[in-house]
Amino acid sequence: MVACFFAGALLTLAFAPFHLPWFAPLPLTAVLWLAANASGSRAAAAYGFAFGLGCFLGGVSWVHVSLNVYGTMPAPLAAIATLGFCAYLALFPALCFWLLHRVRAGVAWLAAFPALWVLTEWLRGWLFTGFGWQAVGYSQAAGASPLAGYAPVGGVLAVSLAVAFTAAGLWYCMPRRPGQPDAPGIRQRAAVLLAVAATWGTGAALSRVEWTTPVGTPIDVALLQGNIPQDLKWQESQILETLDTYWRLIQASGDAQLVVLPETALPLFADRLPNEYLARLVDHARVRRADILLGMVERSPDGRAYYNSLFSVGTAPVQVYRKQHLVPFGEFVPPLFGWVIHWLQIPMQDFSSGARDQRPMELSGQKVAVNICYEDAFGREVIRQLPEATILVNVSNTAWFGRSLAQPQHLQIARMRALETGRPMLRATNTGMTAVIDPRGRVVAVTDPFSEAVLRTQVQGYEGLTPFVRVGDGLAVGLALLLGAAGLGMARRTR
Repeated sequence: MVACFFAGALLTLAFAPFHLPWFAPLPLTAVLWLAANASGSRAAAAYGFAFGLGCFLGGVSWVHVSLNVYGTMPAPLAAIATLGFCAYLALFPALCFWLLHRVRAGVAWLAAFPALWVLTEWLRGWLFTGFGWQAVGYSQAAGASPLAGYAPVGGVLAVSLAVAFTAAGLWYCMPRRPGQPDAPGIRQRAAVLLAVAATWGTGAALSRVEWTTPVGTPIDVALLQGNIPQDLKWQESQILETLDTYWRLIQASGDAQLVVLPETALPLFADRLPNEYLARLVDHARVRRADILLGMVERSPDGRAYYNSLFSVGTAPVQVYRKQHLVPFGEFVPPLFGWVIHWLQIPMQDFSSGARDQRPMELSGQKVAVNICYEDAFGREVIRQLPEATILVNVSNTAWFGRSLAQPQHLQIARMRALETGRPMLRATNTGMTAVIDPRGRVVAVTDPFSEAVLRTQVQGYEGLTPFVRVGDGLAVGLALLLGAAGLGMARRTR
């Protein structure tokens, strides 16, 4: 159990900011080796749970920062809540290994483990609105990993499938404990290693495929990072200073055709934005034949609903995007959890969701698909605005998580979305990491976190359909189901 826990914790090294994609299969190989000798399904599930607990405590412990520092939840209670959240996430690896142990360890695990791992990752990314963070496929988002080539084909789950198969192959070729039956021979091991090598080689070949093509002319963009401290952001005494900061950064954006502000950059309701301030923004944009994207909270006319929104002002007609996928406890409180409000002092905890069928904004000759903060962790939702969209834009405020792993991890997730769609991704954040990502998932430019900055660059729009845009998670999930069936078939033949 302790070994599994530390193996899970070490998996954190495969993700940002450590960026060791080649390391990702090794902790999975270790827990497979231990689970193969478990006394029963319950013991295997316990190993999987310990592995998952180590993985998520290592990878998403930044939840504690949000609850304790900015949500003002007492530190002990925040620690318990974070542990509980990570324990919930660990149930999915536990389910994977519980089911896996019901298949006799051996060659059948080569198919059964990748299938079950991916199916439980898919379930985790969907159940109770989903939390797909730390899907093992994200570890390969760096363009240098050959397995990143599977992203435009089947999304992050297809990459996870390749990582999990690699782990199963390495486990299969490991020496068995003395007396353990069904040890593979040299030829079997060689065949499996060849299959693993082919998996990586195919990924490298897919990385060379040009799934999308440039469209239109490149546009000059400016991404603004105001670096407004989260504990000051919503204070009334800070509002004018925040407005002045962003006006100064907008002026510093020069002749950029598209200027993007972060999520809720202007910390007031859209209908309360001073008319003279809005007029200045519009005049600035129209003189330069530009468009500005403003993050603000929008109220319905009757005041009963409000939305986390992004508005366009400038040359193009006013367009609005309303956030669809809300963050549990951050933007809405799930049923039966109203008591949490007693502890969390997070402003406006009852947002309404935007419509699912919102279309891309037409700005500066390009069609821009907007997503807000947490939404870019869901590739199946990002592709709703494709293939029309030519550029992806994400606006975020990760100041909620302080100086933690959340910022580089979120950037890594955005890189996966660029890979999946074959589109550039522009990220404007409050405290970092504001960045430009090309269609191959490479970071073209990035600002220093926790600094005030204007990131200027040129961006080319792209059109076309990757296989993932066509079928979403269906290809990876379907392949996992086929592998699972194959694993069961192999298990029955070896009984």
